[in-house]
Amino acid sequence: MSVGNLPTQGDKKQNWTWQNSVLQLLGQIAAGGGGGGGCCPQTIRTPEMFRVGGIGSVLAGARSVSFFNAGATNAIVLGAALKPGEMVTFSAESTLDVLTVISYDGTGTDLLITTLR
Repeated sequence: MSVGNLPTQGDKKQNWTWQNSVLQLLGQIAAGGGGGGGCCPQTIRTPEMFRVGGIGSVLAGARSVSFFNAGATNAIVLGAALKPGEMVTFSAESTLDVLTVISYDGTGTDLLITTLR
């Protein structure tokens, strides 16, 4: 594996112990074990999608929320108009962050909401 790796123990070289441990770690990573005893656990996210035509709110704790106005009149999201055909998305930046409650009013229109928790 390296230049200048001189024999010390029969056919084993000077840095055999280090090289062997690196190869074992690479084998663990390749096998999906991560090599660190669970250092990088997977996070499973749950997507949701629903249509509304009234007043409500998306509960706190989502990682991402999108609103699409598929109707013919304005919807209201966080107090601002969402015109027909417009879409707005809110996303948590850090992996530890989540969004707070997001209010909406889809009265008289067709508001499509998607979330990722």
